[in-house]
Amino acid sequence: MNTSGSEIKIFCGNANSKLAEEIAQHTGVPLGHAEVTTFSDGEIAANINETVRGADVFVVQPTNPPVNDNLMELLIMIDAFKRASAGRITAVLPYYGYARQDRKAKARDPITAKLVADLLTVAGADRVLTMDLHASQIQGYFNIPVDHLLGVPILARYFQSKNLGDVAVVSPDLGSVTRARSFANYLDAPIAIIDKRRPKANVSEIMNIIGEVEGKNVILIDDMIDTAGTICQAANALKEFGAKEVYACCTHPVLSGPALERIEKSAIQELVVTNTIALPEDKIIDKIKVISVAPTFAEAITRIYKNISVSKLFA
Repeated sequence: MNTSGSEIKIFCGNANSKLAEEIAQHTGVPLGHAEVTTFSDGEIAANINETVRGADVFVVQPTNPPVNDNLMELLIMIDAFKRASAGRITAVLPYYGYARQDRKAKARDPITAKLVADLLTVAGADRVLTMDLHASQIQGYFNIPVDHLLGVPILARYFQSKNLGDVAVVSPDLGSVTRARSFANYLDAPIAIIDKRRPKANVSEIMNIIGEVEGKNVILIDDMIDTAGTICQAANALKEFGAKEVYACCTHPVLSGPALERIEKSAIQELVVTNTIALPEDKIIDKIKVISVAPTFAEAITRIYKNISVSKLFA
């Protein structure tokens, strides 16, 4: 039991209610009654239709597109719970929007990932539960506890069940090498790295492949896929370098702009993603396989509620 004796309550906004329902089912707690609506002028209104006084409240709301609407929903809900005297408020963000704006890449750049962290804290969040931040140092932007779950074990279990054989894990760029190495450890497979040069935003150019991929079933892994330019170019290059079959996986399927068209035309045989971001039916094409993160988040929420270690879920 929770040492404080408080009741656990799970709520959600409109960003990914299906995932929230799954998490609630796995936790064995009914989803709380809350309604988030929009006035005709675009302002967001939140109505919490049950008492939360003294409760341990978890608000499930990834800040995926439309990012600003979903972020505002979350901030307003947190404020509502704070003013309703919730005992503790945990912001559950399976996907943390603005995570790519995590540093000053050039003069006068904002650090929006830090701004969002400040907004969540000021709104009244007591802790944050998230998965696969684009840059792990974003945890340090918060002055409240952050539990950072990893998508690699979930994705790796799926590929272990496929028994592909003769596998190589490929990092699509130098920045994802640590993730690729962790993933490869689960599959007991070697890794390869794609060395690319990016001339401008959302445009990448494949340069070279470091490692052996010829005749192998290769698995590309990244934390997110947005316009899919990088991952599709990487897949096509791997085929040219003699890879047998090319699979790809990521935690966050942003899939904006030309992403689906690119994936359809690419050498990728199967793209495995999680449901941190809700994909509409028209985005779930034959090549895409969706795996649920609900059991992992439910376990983390239960552990946070009971004040026991969450660290075993990090690996």
